[in-house]
Amino acid sequence: MKIFLLFGLLWTLLGNPFLALIVLLAVLYILDRRFIGLTPSLLKPIRARSRRAALRREIDANPSNSGSRLELAKLLLDRRKYGEARRTLEPLKETLVMEESAEFWDDYGTSLLHTGQPQEGEACIRKALELNPRVKYGQPHLRLAAYFAASDKEKALRELEAFSRIQSSSCEGYYRMGRLQSELGRSEQAKEACEEGLRLYRMLPRYKKRQERRWTLLCFLRKNAG
Repeated sequence: MKIFLLFGLLWTLLGNPFLALIVLLAVLYILDRRFIGLTPSLLKPIRARSRRAALRREIDANPSNSGSRLELAKLLLDRRKYGEARRTLEPLKETLVMEESAEFWDDYGTSLLHTGQPQEGEACIRKALELNPRVKYGQPHLRLAAYFAASDKEKALRELEAFSRIQSSSCEGYYRMGRLQSELGRSEQAKEACEEGLRLYRMLPRYKKRQERRWTLLCFLRKNAG
């Protein structure tokens, strides 16, 4: 109701309903980015694109720059450009420095997982977890769970459970677990997972709540969808 009143006020002030709608959407977007965090950042993709271009120039000038390769690969994986990420990481595979780097093997394994080599990709991610079971706060388990969700739900569920043991303050983990439980026909377990995600959210500090708000909303919707 307040939104409609605000729209009416803007329409009256600006004298144009389309302009009023644009201003209203802009205000709602700014408020969401400041206090809620459900909408994506409009500036982040622009900054990331600029950073990727700069890193490519650095690598062209110095192909042995491992730091630039690792950073570029992470940005490419965020954009799901798995093939380019794989090609970026390949030259580092045999280096002694990367041999003991859990983060490298997780990134490289992720790129393999999505470029037609799932077994090799999973093996690399397992190697990352062997080197450091808590690498990236358990995110490798979450990636494996998402990958196997369609083909092997029981395996995906085990990965989610492993993630939950490492990252006990993640509403995302509980949401994904609830979704998988639902797909397996375990409606009660699915509801319990989503309820646990909502309970966790209420206990989180304010700064963490903003990060988890999207997943909390999804937990709420899935729980009430039955």
